[in-house]
Amino acid sequence: MMELSNFINLNTIGNFLSIITITACFVIKVPQILNLFAAKSVTGISLFSLILELFSYTVTASYNYTNGYAVLSYMEYPIIIIQEYVLIFLVLNYLNKINRSTICIVILYFIITVSFLMQILPKTILTILAPMCTPISASSKIVQLLAIIRAQNSESVSLLTWFISTFTNLTRVFTVWMDSADKLLLGNFIISVLLSSSVMIATIYYKPKSKKA
Repeated sequence: MMELSNFINLNTIGNFLSIITITACFVIKVPQILNLFAAKSVTGISLFSLILELFSYTVTASYNYTNGYAVLSYMEYPIIIIQEYVLIFLVLNYLNKINRSTICIVILYFIITVSFLMQILPKTILTILAPMCTPISASSKIVQLLAIIRAQNSESVSLLTWFISTFTNLTRVFTVWMDSADKLLLGNFIISVLLSSSVMIATIYYKPKSKKA
């Protein structure tokens, strides 16, 4: 009876953390988007990092969906993906890289994604790609970290975005463990916690100091 009660309590905590995580992810990229609008610059922002992130988020969301995992355990991914689209568009726009080739790549991305979700493409491909999400996600954060260090300026990088990223990845370690204990997903989130916090620290360190009057 005590074990059942403990399980129910852990399950309740897991659902609560999932709701907090999903709610936080509604605005996770918004501070970064607003920063770009304000700065009109992509200093310290890596386009390659954003593309790697989008690939990782898309594969992970598709993997969770096609495996029938609880929606609450991955609902933040579709939300983040939409914000990622806006962010990538803004960066491409400021870099003047929106052209015919870019549009063709975007169309191809959507065709492949829909094919996975509708299982027109075999689910085994996602099973193969899913383990790659951990190194790809890690690489995206390392690339972003290096971009900040090389520029020695994090003016365009949002501290709040990386704080939320660290927090939500941390909560997901617990909720995934409770829901499926999928080792691939757990490893991904643990590494993401470490790297997101590293980018957050670098953002604080390299944030331009306000000039005193």
